[in-house]
Amino acid sequence: MSPLRLDASAPGFEKDFSAFLGRNRDTDENVDRVVAGIVADVRGRGDAALVDYTRKFDRFETDAAGLRVTEDERAKTAAKVPPAEREALEFAAGRIEAFHRTLLPKDVDFTDATGTRLGARYRPVDAAGVYVPGGTAAYPSSVLMNIVPAKVAGVRRIVMVVPTPDGVLNPLVMLAAGIAGADEIWRIGGAQAVAALAYGTESIKPVDKITGPGNAYVAAAKRRVFGQVGIDLIAGPSEILVVADKHNDPAWIAADLLSQAEHDPSSQSVLIADDRVFADEVARAVETELGTMKRAEIATRSWRDNGAIVLVPDIARSAPIVDRIAAEHVELAMEMAPAEALSREIRHAGAIFLGRHTPEAIGDYVAGTNHVLPTSRAARFSGGLGVADFLKRTSLVSCTPDALAALGPAALVLAAAEGLEAHGRSISIRLNRRA
Repeated sequence: MSPLRLDASAPGFEKDFSAFLGRNRDTDENVDRVVAGIVADVRGRGDAALVDYTRKFDRFETDAAGLRVTEDERAKTAAKVPPAEREALEFAAGRIEAFHRTLLPKDVDFTDATGTRLGARYRPVDAAGVYVPGGTAAYPSSVLMNIVPAKVAGVRRIVMVVPTPDGVLNPLVMLAAGIAGADEIWRIGGAQAVAALAYGTESIKPVDKITGPGNAYVAAAKRRVFGQVGIDLIAGPSEILVVADKHNDPAWIAADLLSQAEHDPSSQSVLIADDRVFADEVARAVETELGTMKRAEIATRSWRDNGAIVLVPDIARSAPIVDRIAAEHVELAMEMAPAEALSREIRHAGAIFLGRHTPEAIGDYVAGTNHVLPTSRAARFSGGLGVADFLKRTSLVSCTPDALAALGPAALVLAAAEGLEAHGRSISIRLNRRA
């Protein structure tokens, strides 16, 4: 059950660490061909294909009209949620909305020294599609994390798709959809749902952007439709990196590591520590914790096959290793001052959780930040889902005659250098000169 052990001071560390980073944790590498066929089928047959795939994969017999969840169905299903869970979802939604409102960018509009007016306006996409997993587990928190930022951005039409195995609607997911403000809900999943959102069918109008996590088929479908629509990111298996000093309770750190390991056998949990005795204690605490977990089999495989414990000589100088891992979630389990200092050195992380009393799970639900984050080292070049993902920036330029006279000569030189005669002519004709 032991995970990989690495020592940053050992002679072979660089080779072993590079091999660790290069591991492929994708649960299925050969899905693209299947997905290509499904996407083409949905484009060709529309609703009929969705009905067939829903029968095949979700074991639910319906016609095209039955694919849409009516508001009455949603409300009746949501009414089954106990009051405490309803209050928790409403509490989370309020915090997510409040935080994401702070992320709204401001339009820019000014006139520079030449008299040229420059600016930028932010406008939302017209329609967004949100994919919500509904197979082995249902995540109402993901409903909030995707729809609330879209609403804050001002998206006019939000379409939620969620598979409903055996036709059963999940009460928490339906409640979350109502709280967040989904405009349409469709009981479809997999690559076929992504294709329907991207290209549309007789019943479903296409959207402009698709967000939300899913399995390997969903990820492959999002890759395939990118360009026809925008996407947020390609979500891979969950991951957590805990940087912890010896003053932590090993049981706390073990619980944090397993909070992501329980998601999927392909999930990854990594501990960076500067004390070998403490690291051993955490490893033993993980084994103890696994003995009590309902999802022990999943978490055990994740910890055994993908987990790692990395010993470093100085935890305060661990940022280069943290950056190379570029994890989805990074916990800095130490006193606040050193945690803050280390966080400022970290350049690549989906989200950082500072201090001993900030478990990653608080961000999954109620902190207010978003839990849709880059995985598989994608934090090197992208960030988590937010309001900006549902906005487009349009630039503004306006020249007065004097401003054009100030800018035009340099533009003429560049147009000539690039051999684009008409470009130059469009400027020179206004300056009463030839290009």
